[in-house]
Amino acid sequence: MPDSMKVVDLFSGVGGLSLSAVKAGFHLIGAVENDQRILDSHKANFPKVVHLAQDVSTLTGQSLSAAVHLKSDELAGLIGGPPCQGFSSIGRRNLKDNRNLLFLEFFRLVSELQPAFYLAENVPGILQPQYSKVRQSATQLVEKNYQILEPIKIAAKDFGAATTRTRVFFIGVRKDVKGFDLLVDSIEQAKSKRPTVVKDALAGLPINISENWIEYEDSWRLCDPSKFNSYVKSLNHFVDGLGEKKSINSFIKDKKISGCFGTHHTDEVTKRFQKLKPGQQDSVSKAVRLKADGFCPTLRAGTDSSKGSYQAVRPIHHIKPRVITPREAARLQGFPDWFQFHETKWHSFRQIGNSVCPIVGEKVLSAIKNSLNM
Repeated sequence: MPDSMKVVDLFSGVGGLSLSAVKAGFHLIGAVENDQRILDSHKANFPKVVHLAQDVSTLTGQSLSAAVHLKSDELAGLIGGPPCQGFSSIGRRNLKDNRNLLFLEFFRLVSELQPAFYLAENVPGILQPQYSKVRQSATQLVEKNYQILEPIKIAAKDFGAATTRTRVFFIGVRKDVKGFDLLVDSIEQAKSKRPTVVKDALAGLPINISENWIEYEDSWRLCDPSKFNSYVKSLNHFVDGLGEKKSINSFIKDKKISGCFGTHHTDEVTKRFQKLKPGQQDSVSKAVRLKADGFCPTLRAGTDSSKGSYQAVRPIHHIKPRVITPREAARLQGFPDWFQFHETKWHSFRQIGNSVCPIVGEKVLSAIKNSLNM
């Protein structure tokens, strides 16, 4: 059993699962992400981590260990969220999508590195019958040395987040590690006793957003810490070694946060949004007005440049007749106010929409850590 609690995050994105691991008490030593723009955002939030701008399929257990300075039997966990577009219910569910194979690459590296445990996250669509061969092939790579849980489907709202976002977690524990039999109950017990709703999640954020706040510097705005509730305070808990100095200092000293970008709406659109009741969908944009006492629907990432760079539909604020800002999206997803995203609104939303909900990730990883007595 490794005693260093070191973990490596594959397909790290902006760092939702990375943040989960650190807040759960693990030592994040490496992150792999082949999109340099996204990796730069990860670096800003995790400055002491080894970052690899590399396609996971080109890595071997040996090359990854060397890159992150990992010794034999020193890796506690391999975690990651392999690309889900090929499995997504809103996508084409293309069996031949090459990104589906990256799910297998994750398990290949598990088999080569032999961490004490692994955790892979994906969309519920991966459980569809047409992907049974993909799942079986992944299992076959690790079943010799690992005890494997049945895939666990988790709705973020059940674990204390203000979103209905539902994802599937694949978890395995090396056979020589004790505590596997406690895992399912431990994860079940991690469910939140009290739900967090939209108004809780957005407490203390600026409500009046100017459509002229387009540039990154304009997006830095005052928040109101006096309105922070237990949910927000928990999100904003600081961890040594995490965060960009500028954003942390601005948050602590000036009470300023980034990501409060404005969006221009025509008078016609504003009038339509004003008429919507909580939970209603705009007939044109298909955007849903948030319910103050409800949950945010799953935030989408939109498409990348290869698919036309389409921005995903964003929810409408529960009070104001406008779509939410990236910072509001981050709160709903479960990110701290000091956490940094890309300096543009479009890429910020993509990074947030593609991320693992940090609240869910932290609770699941904490359950693993406690069950395995790590």
